[in-house]
Amino acid sequence: MRPARQCTRATCAQPAVATLTYVYADSTAVLGPLATHAEPHSYDLCGAHAGRLTVPRGWEVVRLDVDLTPAAPTSDDLVALADAVREASRSVPRRATPPAQGRPPIEEPPASSTPRRRGHLRVLDGGE
Repeated sequence: MRPARQCTRATCAQPAVATLTYVYADSTAVLGPLATHAEPHSYDLCGAHAGRLTVPRGWEVVRLDVDLTPAAPTSDDLVALADAVREASRSVPRRATPPAQGRPPIEEPPASSTPRRRGHLRVLDGGE
């Protein structure tokens, strides 16, 4: 599953398809497939910016086999997104249910003020 990250170029909102890394000791820029995780010293680029990449004079560019077209979401991506939303909705406490024809309202337990973590997702309780 390819992560959905944006191009790191200013004002570009296109999806990233390649990762650029500089090897300063060798005066080399390496443009390769999109890394699985965003790294602080690398740059994710869209197809347009990756295709127009230039480097300083005297530097070398190593272009690894990169498909510069953005990938369409696969069924695996959509299933993972649906599962994450479903899991997040289970852990969010519900508000009081309105009374149904003369019955008292059903109160849910009070929400804690500390965020709960579940894997890489975090659910924040809305304190009103």
